[in-house]
Amino acid sequence: MSAIVGMETAHEHAEEHEHHHEEQNFWQKYVFCEDHKIIAKQYLITGIIWAVIGISMSVVFRIQLGMPDSNLSWLKPVLGQWISDSGKLDPNFYLALVTMHGTIMVFFVLTAGLSGTFSNFLIPLQIGARDMASGFMNMLSYWFFFVASIIMFASLFLQTGPAAGGWVIYPPLSALPQAHIGSQMGMTLWLVSMALFIVSQLLGGINYITTVINLRTRGMSFDRLPLTIWSFLITAVLGLISFPVLFSSVLLLIFDRHFGTSFYLSEIYINGEALPNVGGSPILFQHLFWFLGHPEVYIVLLPALGITSEVIATNSRKPIFGYRAMIASMLGIAFLAFIVWAHHMFVTGMNPFLGSVFMFLTLIIAVPSAVKGFNYITTLWRGNIVFTPGMLFSIGLVSLFVSGGLTGIILGNSALDIQLHDTYFVVAHFHLVMGAASAFGLFAGVYHWFPKMFGKMMNPSLGQLHFWLTFIGVYMVFIPMHYVGIAGFPRRYYTFTSYDFTHKFVDMNMFISMAAIFTFFAQFVFLWNFFYSIFKGKTSPQNPWRSNTLEWTAPIKPGHGNWEGELPAVYRWSYDYSKPGAKEDFIPQNIPYSQTPESNFPHENELISLEKTIEAQNFNDQFKTSH
Repeated sequence: MSAIVGMETAHEHAEEHEHHHEEQNFWQKYVFCEDHKIIAKQYLITGIIWAVIGISMSVVFRIQLGMPDSNLSWLKPVLGQWISDSGKLDPNFYLALVTMHGTIMVFFVLTAGLSGTFSNFLIPLQIGARDMASGFMNMLSYWFFFVASIIMFASLFLQTGPAAGGWVIYPPLSALPQAHIGSQMGMTLWLVSMALFIVSQLLGGINYITTVINLRTRGMSFDRLPLTIWSFLITAVLGLISFPVLFSSVLLLIFDRHFGTSFYLSEIYINGEALPNVGGSPILFQHLFWFLGHPEVYIVLLPALGITSEVIATNSRKPIFGYRAMIASMLGIAFLAFIVWAHHMFVTGMNPFLGSVFMFLTLIIAVPSAVKGFNYITTLWRGNIVFTPGMLFSIGLVSLFVSGGLTGIILGNSALDIQLHDTYFVVAHFHLVMGAASAFGLFAGVYHWFPKMFGKMMNPSLGQLHFWLTFIGVYMVFIPMHYVGIAGFPRRYYTFTSYDFTHKFVDMNMFISMAAIFTFFAQFVFLWNFFYSIFKGKTSPQNPWRSNTLEWTAPIKPGHGNWEGELPAVYRWSYDYSKPGAKEDFIPQNIPYSQTPESNFPHENELISLEKTIEAQNFNDQFKTSH
């Protein structure tokens, strides 16, 4: 119990209890702002804009794949020179679309848009802090991301087009500006943008970790943290360790492109001319990239899983099943994520024994993932479920996590992966388990915490319609991809009509494209609901979901500082739902055990004596403030 008492001494923001922030002008309040809630909204709106751009790109290349003979002249006002006079999409720009779609969705939407939004918004509110440890650093993290976004967006307007080489940017294609039209200035802007993006993520990650460790309110020990905070903390640690490796790989690639080095190049011929580069290896880049690339899967996924834990427990009206097992599984996933990266590289010619080691470690990661899936299902079992839009998307995430994870077991087997590598089977797998699942976590978080973000309620009927259209559409897109992948369809190909064996799958390919277009337009239900509700939505009650965590004890629209007066203290864990004997089916974390004698377990009655210690800590904080 000493942790409950000892860690409060680190709470140096107590002197801000009665601090009132000066009136700010528009630029200070909404643009160059240090309030974590405004920064979270900046990340969210920027992520939504990028999501529309990224998904629009996927619609364009899905039209090309599903209906290769269609006339795309109607896109000429948008794509310009990349649509020929005959109405065909330029093959070079097709590869650029695939590259930019992957980059935008993985980094700018699911990393910055998801983790940046909810880590910023929820960490101070759920741990009982006034703000992040460094508001200035937090502001810088967003503006580095914004500048990276502007540079990446500007590359779309180059005459030579944006980067084209797949979102993984493998050399030598990416290392030689003369190799391909998509390897010219667009590639340079891609690398500069990603370097700035990494700086943004590192600034944010340092802030998240410091805030969780040092600024928890009185009584908020680690074993009382909501699972959302655990997921954000572990995600920040993952990013802090892995993103510098991607930064180094990007920096070395810039050196190879512009300063004559040979980190990734050796014995290269272009148009019969031998280049002077000797001694490098493109495989080195793959090792560096995937050392980030595999933890990146969980940098994207873990925040979504943390959000799902909170939403499922709240709307099942039950305690989360296996709280400590959930934390242990996230820690296990984080550890294993760093030692499985080469399962992306089974086809590089690695030693079969080394391949078997990575295969074994890859299959092991299914264990903590299965623990999470089991615990979600057990929490739902016999729960008094409230089917809010956030709950529907959380249950949908569990479905996608399980179905997509099953194909991961297939691809983790090196003998099978060598046959399926770079086919649509891989595309289907990672879109289900990482892309769509994380997007469902993002939607669940938006629907659940929208009232706290904007003080308004989103339309629940539109939210449910959005879920069902999206859920059905996602499965219609990606389940058939497994079949065409097993048939041998390679990814990133401009057209399949030139190959005899693909003719039998023309109809299925068209079906996938039509489903993708359907799913894209379904997102406009969300966009309308989101932006309309900000301005015209019904005013939110204090605690619309009857939830236990601290953010719902703050005012409906908290100001800078979150709570007026003293910060709330914490006396219990986050998941006291439907407790036997309790007057209501939820007991917030700031309610002392001395006020709930009718529902206390024997060991909880013993904690009543510690309440005086927590109150004494509050007195000491106030004493320090007055002196």
